[in-house]
Formats: sequence, structure tokens, C-alpha cells
Amino acid sequence: MAAKMFLDLPGGLKMPALGLGTWQAKDKDELVKALNAALELGYRHIDTAYVYENEKIIGDVLKQWFTSGKLKREDLFITTKLPMFGVHPDRVEFFMKKSLENLQIDYVDLYLIHFPIGFKYDSNTGRSLLDDKQQMVPEGKTDHAAVWKKMEEQVDAGRAKTIGLSNYNISQIETVLKSARIKPANLQVELHVYLQQRALVDFCHKNGITVVAYSPLASPGFNKFLQSIGKEPKKLPEILSDPVVNKIAKKHSKTPAQVVLRFLLQRGIAAIPKSVTPKRLQENINVFDFKLDDGEFKELWNLEVGEDARVCDFRLGLFKIEDHPDFPMKR
Repeated sequence: MAAKMFLDLPGGLKMPALGLGTWQAKDKDELVKALNAALELGYRHIDTAYVYENEKIIGDVLKQWFTSGKLKREDLFITTKLPMFGVHPDRVEFFMKKSLENLQIDYVDLYLIHFPIGFKYDSNTGRSLLDDKQQMVPEGKTDHAAVWKKMEEQVDAGRAKTIGLSNYNISQIETVLKSARIKPANLQVELHVYLQQRALVDFCHKNGITVVAYSPLASPGFNKFLQSIGKEPKKLPEILSDPVVNKIAKKHSKTPAQVVLRFLLQRGIAAIPKSVTPKRLQENINVFDFKLDDGEFKELWNLEVGEDARVCDFRLGLFKIEDHPDFPMKR
């Protein structure tokens, strides 16, 4: 079942409203299997990022599909992101080209600035510069106008069809808009039924900026990531066991995940749930054959918790940036 809902982007480009997220998907065999299953199921929106360290794996799979003739490049919507250690005017083009090389394609449909704070780059390691405590070293205040100008140049050069932002707040988007020759086409942020980001979504929609929700299921596997970097597990929002969500799911003979994804779609928000399990991949894309009525939508709307339900708040101990002037997630 291919995606049947789309968000309109500049230049007539259409983004499938349900895509495949690939954060934490680095195991080659597992990701190859998942990508092939997703493409067979009709997924046509693939989201990755340079820092996910899986662009090359995705590129190999896509090349096989293109070479076989099963898909053409224009059949897919591919998003990747400028890494945090690339958020500097001198490094935007460098990392854009690296991502295209990894993905083995000539252009991406959407290129996002992954985070509004830049980090110092270590050309010897190809990663962020680390201090003596093995923490990433942030740059000073971000020159958003200068970085955005370089993003616009990627569109001019044909390397990106559209460009956008990720993890930016309203004030930071406004700063970009003031200098933009090419307006941001998209904002990607954590967004789910417990963290609805209503003011941010309204601002984007009023300014013609589409919104994509990452962690739309509140990232149930997030503690595996924390453990992988030596951090203690945290209490995660249990959206999929919420009684309201389950009641509505039972009524529609759908899964809780399908219900909360449908809620986002009916808000005009695209979603990129991550899964490497074929059964869940099929369930996640099977959200176009039912609709929440007004009462159900209101019940889910009333589940809003706010910032306390944020899973990915970037206060993970890899870097000390809460006091940085560009840290976007103020409580």
C-alpha cells in the first residue's frame, strides 16, 4: 500500500506524508532487509542524516532498486541532514557532497540543517572535535543567515530540490526567514500526541512551512540509544499503552501506533516512524483507510503533556549546550 497523502513543497514537489525514519538503524543486514521490505510495501519517503552513519547502506539499496528498474529516482522522496559539525558556512557544501556520495544520487529532495548549534569539526577524524572529557565542542553563536545562504546555494547547484530546518524554535525560524532568498520548505521536530508543539506547528503552517514529526511514537527504543552511549535509561512516554489511544484503536480495529500516526496526518503533519520490523512497517503505512472523527481527535488532542514528554531533548551529556545562546529547547 503506497502512501496516499502528500504535503506540497515549493516547485510542485510532493512529500509523502508517511515516511521511513532510519535513526539508530546502523546494522547493515537489518537495515537492508528493512529498506527492501519498506520499498516493497510502498514507502516512497526515506529520511536519513549524515550523523546516522547509514547513508552508504541506504545508497547501496537504492542503487539496486534503480539499476533493476523497479524504481526511478523521481519515484522517491529522500531527506538527509547537515550534521551539527557541519553547521558553519565553510562546511555546508562539503557535507552536502559527502551525503550525495554516500547515497549515490545526484540530489536529495530535502536537505535540513540538523540542529541550530554548530560544533567544531575535526578533519582528522571526520567527526566533531572532542575536548579532554570526550565531549563535543560547540562553536559560538550560530550565524544563521550565513549558513542559510550556503543552504540556498545547494538548491541553486541542483544538489537539493528543497531545504529546511530541524530542531529550530520559532525565534530561530524567524531569524532565518528575515534573510532567506529561498524560504525553508520544512521543519522537522520531535512531535507526538503527548508533545504536540501546537504554537510551533501553527507558526510553520501560517508561514508556508511544512512540518515532519520525528519520534511520532515517542521513540520506544530510545533507552537502547542511551545505554549505547553509557547513559542511564529514562522514563519514556508510554503512548502506545495509553487507555484513550487503545480505546480508539479498538474501535477502528487498528493498532495504537496507527491511531497516533493518523492523528498527526489529520493535523497536516507528516510522520517518519522508524522500524526495522516488516510487520510494523506494514502497520505504520496502513493508516489511510480510516479517519478519526471529531470526538476522537479531541480526545487525542487533550492528551497533550508538553515539554515534560519530550524524549530527545539533546541534554544527553555528549555536550554541554543547555546554556548556549542557540539551544532551542527552553523549558
